Amino acid sequence: MAKQVKQLDRVVIRFAGDSGDGMQLAGDQFTSETAIFGNDLSTLPNFPAEIRAPAGTLPGVSSFQLHFADHEITTPGDSPDVLVAMNPAALRANLPDLPVGRDIIVNTDEFSARNLAKVGYATNPLDGAELESWHVHKVPLTSMTVEALKHSGLGKKDAARAKNMFALGLLSWMYHRPTDGTLRFLEKKFAKLPQVAAANIAAFRAGWNYGETTESFAVSYEVKPASMRPGTYRNISGNLALSYGLIAASLRSGLPLFLGAYPITPASDILHELSKHKAFGVRTFQAEDEIAGIGAALGAAFGGSLAVTTTSGPGIALKSETIGLAVSLELPLLICDIQRGGPSTGLPTKTEQTDLLQAMFGRNGEAPVPIVAPQSPGDCFDAAIEAARIAVTYRTPVLLLSDGYLANGSEPWAIPDVDSLPELAPNFAVAAEEPFLPYDRDPETLARPWAIPGTAGLEHRIGGLEKADRTGDISYDPTNHELMVRIRQSKVDRIALSIPPLTVDDPSGAARVLVLGWGSTHGVIDAACHRVRRRGVPVAQVHLRHLNPFPSDLGDLLGSYDKVILPELNLGQLALVLRGRYLVDILSINQVNGMPFRAVDLEESLWDLVQGART
Repeated sequence: MAKQVKQLDRVVIRFAGDSGDGMQLAGDQFTSETAIFGNDLSTLPNFPAEIRAPAGTLPGVSSFQLHFADHEITTPGDSPDVLVAMNPAALRANLPDLPVGRDIIVNTDEFSARNLAKVGYATNPLDGAELESWHVHKVPLTSMTVEALKHSGLGKKDAARAKNMFALGLLSWMYHRPTDGTLRFLEKKFAKLPQVAAANIAAFRAGWNYGETTESFAVSYEVKPASMRPGTYRNISGNLALSYGLIAASLRSGLPLFLGAYPITPASDILHELSKHKAFGVRTFQAEDEIAGIGAALGAAFGGSLAVTTTSGPGIALKSETIGLAVSLELPLLICDIQRGGPSTGLPTKTEQTDLLQAMFGRNGEAPVPIVAPQSPGDCFDAAIEAARIAVTYRTPVLLLSDGYLANGSEPWAIPDVDSLPELAPNFAVAAEEPFLPYDRDPETLARPWAIPGTAGLEHRIGGLEKADRTGDISYDPTNHELMVRIRQSKVDRIALSIPPLTVDDPSGAARVLVLGWGSTHGVIDAACHRVRRRGVPVAQVHLRHLNPFPSDLGDLLGSYDKVILPELNLGQLALVLRGRYLVDILSINQVNGMPFRAVDLEESLWDLVQGART
């Protein structure tokens, strides 16, 4: 029968199922095809907190949300338009987020009495009136997949595992996604298991054909490509972009890249990715613990490498003593903190911005460290290069604060021209006739010389005890200690001179309210500000990349507005610092539930504060 094709400007899809149902794989591949098609997009993978939660239970639900559109978007969407629920747990966990009238594609095969009881359903919600407010498409995904693969040679259990590809095929038909990339992906992924590759391809095609032929889906949807700046684009996640940024910084500086790391969620993917790039001179060391990882990285920095260590909040706590040593030694070192919910082990698979004060002050003594925070998955590439620029130029450890949302989320990324990237000249010390002074200073940056060990004439002491000015000898002199403390602080302060002025987004030019942000909140703040402006109230928006030191013009900017509102995924950490530094009454909006802000919630909070409420 002829089927209607309906034009849409945007869609939010959420795949949800058990942690073993392949929802992340299906979501990733749908995202890849959407990127190839040319839509703008933003994703929100949501992993179970328990590594091996019992199958079919609420703690074991894994989901992947994708927002794609024919125009620029900045968030993964407030709520899904379509929910694909692979079992009762997925339905129960995600139904509260689904507005009435939206579509549910549900795998009826998994709605057994046993699975229903696991999540507290006394009766089958598919049989009563509980779901009558939504458009429910009942599809026996498991049994249809098994039937499609009955000649594949796989047993029923193995065949049923391909049901995520059946669902992906159905959704690809519904939204006119390309298929060639998915077929190539499956062939490559299962290249060593041709029978499994053929089965997954068959399941994908069966799902597509089911959508094409069934009367259950009378409408398919089309979302045209977005209008984007000319260039070559690819879909990229934050951790992948960060990895590429580190490699680019290595190549632009001429320094070999060394990563010393201990696996920790959500930072481990950086170690996995960089280990693939030995051809670019990358060396990766999976250490026995966090302390060994940063110790090896600091040793590599001493030896003349672009040294990196990656971790999350608990690892930063363990690395703090060595970060202090790097401050004292004044060596370039990149510490990438991919933040997650805390304290302690906390919420390993969830996102927060709760490590800012730890990054600023979590060391003994006066140990200032520059801090850089990317604002989107693609921006992790540029943030990595900026962190490397600061570290190499000013001879200092630098903390890069990403988070789980950026690390695992993805967006279209314009591949940059390599020649447009900044050069990061290390300017190593060279031997001269005069005695070498390891703590002599560059007059502009206050950076000390970077002397490669083993170079004749550049021998010098190294260690954690206080150094004498210029000579680097061990010194217990109180006057010298105060001088060195103030020099190290002044060096970090001087970084502000190389930071460009802040860019204020104020279309009206008349806003008296400034919405400030940092890190991963950029996209949702941008969306919420647009919505408040459409309601007739002008607001300005500024987003910070540099959190230590702050941009030179930040104080004057904050003082020029009647109200400053700061949304953060913590209890007000940056607001605390800004109040103390600039004596400005910052109005905070805070959330610490392990999830990003929703634009609709942030819009209402902004609206209340703009109208005068102070809660």
